[in-house]
Amino acid sequence: MSYSNILIRPTGWQSIIVVLLLAGPATSHADDVTACMARLMEQASDTTTVGELREQCTQAVQQQATTDEETQPTAVDVRLSKDRENVLQPFTLMAHKPNYFLLGTYNHYEYNTEYFEDHFDDPVVDFDETEAQFQISLKVPLGVDIFDTFDIFAGYTNRSFWQLYNADISRPFRETNHEPETWVQFTPGWEIFGFKNSANAFGVVHQSNGRGGDLSRSWNRVFANFVFQRGNFAFGLKPWIRISEDAETDDNPDITDYLGHFEWRAGYKWNDHVFSFMSRNNLESGFERGAVELGWSFPLWNYPYLKGYIQYFGGYGESLIDYNHRVNRIGIGISLTDWL
Repeated sequence: MSYSNILIRPTGWQSIIVVLLLAGPATSHADDVTACMARLMEQASDTTTVGELREQCTQAVQQQATTDEETQPTAVDVRLSKDRENVLQPFTLMAHKPNYFLLGTYNHYEYNTEYFEDHFDDPVVDFDETEAQFQISLKVPLGVDIFDTFDIFAGYTNRSFWQLYNADISRPFRETNHEPETWVQFTPGWEIFGFKNSANAFGVVHQSNGRGGDLSRSWNRVFANFVFQRGNFAFGLKPWIRISEDAETDDNPDITDYLGHFEWRAGYKWNDHVFSFMSRNNLESGFERGAVELGWSFPLWNYPYLKGYIQYFGGYGESLIDYNHRVNRIGIGISLTDWL
């Protein structure tokens, strides 16, 4: 006997039951379809085949799954929601860019010592290829819901390169980059090619290494940042224009040849894992003086406050002192906050 020839015809109100049944707790797709068919068969007539009933239940399950996915908050929405909760609290410091500590990084190429040898009049400055690196990045709201349209933020990012394992030269900080900035931000929520434009920002940023003489590096930019998302995938487009300086006081007149005028970042969140990607100045320089950064943060057992973190950087501009010196470096450590 072929079950596909059994005739069963659900009525109109029974079709509504199909959808209502699917609104309950979900297991797997196949289990939902089987449960849907079993319940309808109890009240069905003898004029519809099991194949037709299976097709009806399959469509209903797929439609419900699509609805659940669309209503599920995305990684960017969660981040913006947390920012919104904190921004209303007085005296609030919030995470800006990722905060992390790389316990060990290894650079395949030697770090450039030429500038240090000239500055300290020392013919032998020996940096280790292995060092520690960390980034601290915070922001604070300066104005919230101005004209019910935008917010104003100020932020500061410190990135340090620490010769922690180099006891021969007293474990110095090889380089520290300071990056204060301020920007105006609004969240339009526009839909573009299936992507949601979650946030846009326009601001000004200063970056320097706080040194003098031959070791001094700094530049100023005006920038925009456009963030898009779809599900747990997000990407940001960040163009900038350098604010020109007098040739006599410019520490690094060719810095845009290596850091360009544009940066692209992308991130994907899968469970508690975050994968990130950055590309800068690759297309603009014909893939000769660009940079790529890859990151992966992952859970450390069930500990909620820290995550493991692996980061790779290849190219130019990892630090200001080495903006025109190629680096090929990988590091491992811990992450306090992610992009997502």
